[in-house]
Amino acid sequence: MEISSVSEFEKHISRVLISAKQIEEAVKAAGREISEQWDGRPILLVSILKGSFVFLADLNRAINVPCEVGFMAAKSYYDGTESVGEVKITMDLAQDVSKYHVIIVEDIVDTGRTLSDVYKLLSSRGPLSIKVITLLDKPERRLVDFKPEKALFTIPDLFVIGYGLDLGEYYRNLPYIAEYKE
Repeated sequence: MEISSVSEFEKHISRVLISAKQIEEAVKAAGREISEQWDGRPILLVSILKGSFVFLADLNRAINVPCEVGFMAAKSYYDGTESVGEVKITMDLAQDVSKYHVIIVEDIVDTGRTLSDVYKLLSSRGPLSIKVITLLDKPERRLVDFKPEKALFTIPDLFVIGYGLDLGEYYRNLPYIAEYKE
């Protein structure tokens, strides 16, 4: 997929599902909740790249207690709109999670495969505790038994773009969540 113009870019946005304002309000509320719950404890926010980097940045700014940030990369979608069914960890954390309360920050829980594998991997390393917060939850698509502790929004079975979510690396820069159309 290659997009070379604004009109080509915009023609694939079917409709806005979650506005920038709705996202902003939900992220601020989640930041307050994390700050209250985890104050005084060593927190490590773990972003699953690339999709969650926008959510992580905003959530990190909404948290007003000390916390650290770590990054992992896991791939299951590649260039298309369907998961290939195989999760690969392509970049691992630098931190020793045994010293932290780990909060995995994810953009979307779809089939649950990627997050389930990452969760098991990090759990096996003995963190003080481990939780998952996701921007979007799409339970209709779940193929594994996995439920995040906190989902800011639950959406139907649609392919979505924006606010870090992409199609072939495009659309991450949209400030809202939109439905993608062919």
